[in-house]
Formats: sequence, structure tokens, C-alpha cells
Amino acid sequence: MNRVTLWRRIGDLDLLGALGIDVKEVRLILRILSRNPLSLAGSIIILVFFATAILIAIAGVGVLPYDPYAVNIAEALQSPSLRHLLGTDNLGRDIFSRIVAGTVVDAQVSVVVVAFSMAVGGLLGAISGFYGGKVDEIVMRVTDIFLAFPGLILALAIAAALGPSLLHVMEALLVVWWPTYARLSRAEALTVKENQYIEAAKASGLRDIEIVFRHVLPNILPPLMIYATLDIGSVILNASVLSYIGLGAQPPQAEWGRMVFDGQSYLMTQWWLPIFPGVAIMVTVLGFNLLGDGLRDALDPRLRRIVRG
Repeated sequence: MNRVTLWRRIGDLDLLGALGIDVKEVRLILRILSRNPLSLAGSIIILVFFATAILIAIAGVGVLPYDPYAVNIAEALQSPSLRHLLGTDNLGRDIFSRIVAGTVVDAQVSVVVVAFSMAVGGLLGAISGFYGGKVDEIVMRVTDIFLAFPGLILALAIAAALGPSLLHVMEALLVVWWPTYARLSRAEALTVKENQYIEAAKASGLRDIEIVFRHVLPNILPPLMIYATLDIGSVILNASVLSYIGLGAQPPQAEWGRMVFDGQSYLMTQWWLPIFPGVAIMVTVLGFNLLGDGLRDALDPRLRRIVRG
């Protein structure tokens, strides 16, 4: 079975039809993605990332070659080998096992922050763009207040005020991350509300809030999803930065940014301590960027017409 046929069969799942999703459109998107090697590479990276996080979250660290939290001074600072694929740290903990265990933390933070921001920001932006007037003015002014500060700096200030904790980092990112989605959602809603089917919905007697949920939100969802795919990588990067400076994950918790910080003093002698966690961050962020670019192309009307032809 070639890869195009595989993507088509995935697109034919009855589950999609049950959810009210156009199977033909999904099949077309998957066909476009299958023809883009970079999108396929990004899809594989993301699939491995989330599959690993889910596996560790369900089965626990017992499925790993070594306990990522077990201290073994006798095997401290060992270089990469068949016994320890990525070497060990200064406490004798297996780097590979700690990196794999860290996927749970980064996946949890990124999904929660992006899902919350997409839901809250998307809804506020849709209401703001559709209603206009004072509602739009109030929502956009509040949004501007948050956007007036660099997101990372504001998150750093909030996390520092709350105290070092992974939960506090998540809360800080939740506060500063939704305004961008509100802006994007509002811009799309301004375009959608000019369509004739919106006028038809009003004429049929639907209330404004019903129109927002039935017609506006479903039509602004594709650009929000594309941005969210790209944004997950940004959340992982920012969470890693906050952990790197000591505001996020605390020892002995396995988190990529914290592992880079713990290993930076050994860079010139035991290079594998900071390098491998840094590579994990880079590859994961790259995977989300590649898939986001592929989804953007897949939803391009001109490219879709070409593929249909």
C-alpha cells in the first residue's frame, strides 16, 4: 500500500462523518500533506512526541530502560554508549530516559496552554468581530493591554511573582497567550460576518450568539488550527526557557529546559548533558513548524484547486 492510499483510507474513517466533518475535505488535506516530504517529517516527529508522552503518562516510567530519577553515583558522567545511549548526568541518571520522561511535561504544558488560548481567545475574538461597537472596543482594548508587553517578559514576571513551579509557569503562559488568538479570531470573524449566509441566518430568526457558534466559529476554525499547530512549538520553547532560568520545573523533575540548565556547566567536558536535551527541544519545535506550514499549504484554495484537478 503506497502512502497516498494510506492517507485516503485514514480520511475515510466513519468517525469523521459521525463528527460532522467533510470526509472529502479531510482526504484532500491528507493527500496534500502526503505529497510534501517536510510535512510528513513534521507529522512523524509530532506523532512520536505525543505517542511517547501518552505512553509514559499511562504506563509510567517503568517502561523506560532506566529509572529517570534513580541516582547512581557509580555511573555518573558516562559518555554515550550501548549501555547508556545518550550518556548519564552528574548523578548517574540516564539521559535518554530523562529526555523521554520529559516529553510528558512539555506535552502537557503545550496542549493545555494552546487549547485554553484557542478556546478563550477564539471565542472572545469571534464575539468581538461579529458584534462590533462597544463589545469590540472593550475586548480589543483589554487585548491591547496584554499585547503591549512582550509575551515572554510578562510570563516571566508573573511566574516570578507566583514562585518557582511548573504549575505557575503554566498559569503565567495561560494569562499571556490568549490575546494573539483573540486578534486572529476577530480578523477572521470580520470577514465571515459579511457573507450572505450570515444574513440568511439572521433572517431565519437565529439569535446573534447562535450565529456565532453555528456559523462564525466553524468558519474561523481552520486558520486558528494552523496557528495553534505552529504555536505549540512556541509554547514548548517558552516553557523551556522559563524552566532554564529556574522558574519552571524543579529538580528532580525531568524537563528539557531544566536539563539544559543543569548540564550547561559541563558543556566543555561532558557535552552530552546540555546538547541532547537542547536537540530534543529543537527537533520538536521544528516538527510543529513543518506540520503547520504543510497545513497552511493544504488549506490554500489555489493549491486545493490544483490537487482536485
